[in-house]
Amino acid sequence: MLDNFWNGKKVLITGHTGFKGSWLSLWLKHLGADLIGVSLDPPTKPSLYEQANVAEGMISLREDIRNGDAVKAIFRKYKPEIVFHLAAQPLVRYSYQNPVETYETNVMGSLHVLEAVRCINTVRSIIMVTTDKCYENKEWVWGYRENEPMGGHDPYSSSKGAAELLIASYRHSYFPSDKYSEHATAVASVRAGNVIGGGDWAEDRLIPDIIRAVKDDKKIRIRNPNSIRPWQHVLEPLSGYIQLAKSLHSDGAQFSEAWNFGPIDRDAKPVQWIVEYITKKWGRESSWELDEGNHPHEANYLKLDCSKANENLSWRPKWNLEMALSKIIEWHEAETNNADMREVSVKQINEYMSR
Repeated sequence: MLDNFWNGKKVLITGHTGFKGSWLSLWLKHLGADLIGVSLDPPTKPSLYEQANVAEGMISLREDIRNGDAVKAIFRKYKPEIVFHLAAQPLVRYSYQNPVETYETNVMGSLHVLEAVRCINTVRSIIMVTTDKCYENKEWVWGYRENEPMGGHDPYSSSKGAAELLIASYRHSYFPSDKYSEHATAVASVRAGNVIGGGDWAEDRLIPDIIRAVKDDKKIRIRNPNSIRPWQHVLEPLSGYIQLAKSLHSDGAQFSEAWNFGPIDRDAKPVQWIVEYITKKWGRESSWELDEGNHPHEANYLKLDCSKANENLSWRPKWNLEMALSKIIEWHEAETNNADMREVSVKQINEYMSR
């Protein structure tokens, strides 16, 4: 990451106002990229995008990726060389209430981005971000590999599985590896675990719910205390995306496929463990209670096999779960003390890169 590859590269990010997109924007700007962001307004208030002044030093556009003509117009105007597609409807419970919006955004939105790439000839690499929930979950104790079947019980998960099929179809139909010398565009999809980090304010996510409850001196309400998830700091998968985008740019035919970026096995922990660790580490007197309401289906166990990224990209997680949770507490303590949150966030990025 420190070899000046990103310096001056024209990079377009969809969903740059979201939690993950904001961290990615800060990181790529820090590496010297020329950034264009395309997104709706920040999905939460507060938001990392506003707290860390992410818009500073980049072109920040407001557009809905469901508007295919507008997306094409943006790509034609700015002619990016590298694209990260993160814009999505990312919440499982919200998808039950708003399935049409979820499919329109996650499937048709992805289609519009791929069509926009197809309408210009400047894009050398594109990272299409989906999720670990795209797999047909059989509640296995071992991790899912990239060649496992797509599935999804709920609208969100199935919309991401459908997006993966769409991405694969475009890769084979319009950007095949055996004709890379002709089109010079490499397309990869990436699947990460349960991403956590400072500045996530989304509803119905465990870490933000814990942070809000602790700040307000309220009991933490959790739905499934025994559910096990592959927790990882947001910088972990983003480092994989950044590394993969560079590899796609230099040798697209070899890397143009699907990739998992998940934590090590020991960092797949139950929800209750996360709650108790954070409250103890933070030194706050907080307790939790079971939310016994009528809740839609959620998977109990999900894990990724990241052997391919380990071997072919030499990518491995750098921060274990305890370190990730410590960095979240550090970030929110700084926020409580009215620190410069852009500075705090970039400092954590530098600390991660120093590993």
